[in-house]
Amino acid sequence: MRDIWNPWHGCKKCSEGCQNCYMYYLDRIHGNFDSGKVVKTGNMNYPISRNRNGNFVIKSGEQLRVCMTSDFFIEEADEWREDAWDVIYQRPDVKFFLLTKRPQRVEKCLPKDWGDGWENVFFNVTCENQRRADERIPILHSLPFKHKGIMCAPLIGQISIAEYLKEGQIEQVLCGGENYEGARECRYEWAKLLHDECAAADVTFVFIGTGNVFVKDGVVTRMRNNREQAKLAFNQGLSYQGRPIRYKLTDRLGLPIDESCYAPKFKSRCHTCGNRLICNGCEDCGKCSDDS
Repeated sequence: MRDIWNPWHGCKKCSEGCQNCYMYYLDRIHGNFDSGKVVKTGNMNYPISRNRNGNFVIKSGEQLRVCMTSDFFIEEADEWREDAWDVIYQRPDVKFFLLTKRPQRVEKCLPKDWGDGWENVFFNVTCENQRRADERIPILHSLPFKHKGIMCAPLIGQISIAEYLKEGQIEQVLCGGENYEGARECRYEWAKLLHDECAAADVTFVFIGTGNVFVKDGVVTRMRNNREQAKLAFNQGLSYQGRPIRYKLTDRLGLPIDESCYAPKFKSRCHTCGNRLICNGCEDCGKCSDDS
């Protein structure tokens, strides 16, 4: 996918949310059985790659989700992370979405010139249940990042984050159910509690997908199609647009750029997708029709 940058691949399971990891499942069905081995990919320079016309493939103002098949701060990638930071530094006009289950490693893995953070980096911790929220969010609060968020996915238990939101550091909370083999249930009331707490704090909350097993009012809905899961999540009416996240993006000379320079493209079916609030837009690759 255009908005994903995987400079390395493979991961080590480290908490409850990893039990049915989608990366392990997809690797297995595609014939790669060694998902626990972390390897450098050939995509390290993807954010700074250019097209035939000499323009960056990733446009100013776009967002890249980083290490969606690994963890940016996993120990096995320590030898490559400096190169990845250098790439991020070269694109101060692009937003980089970092996500980790290892916040305890982050401080010693930051660049030497990090200071109080870079404007183009949005740092998130995964909180799949209350135990991990209570373990990771205090560390998140202690780390020097300009932008911070929480990913409650896969949501496998009720979580309350109201006390953590009071500090005013969290700008966005994402929530979603579990997918693929062995998926555990995601309950409506768990997502509703997070919505209510975020709305009270005026923090953006996005229910991105129900997962394979969604339970509401005692009714169990099972679905494997990710698009239908995103539509069902949207139909719950739980996503909430909170106070704006203000990035101070610049060009490579340090001159400010207008975030509105990038306008995402959406097809008609995108208007009922749970990801809409945070989506980078359609690639417009021509592989599907407007309504497919």
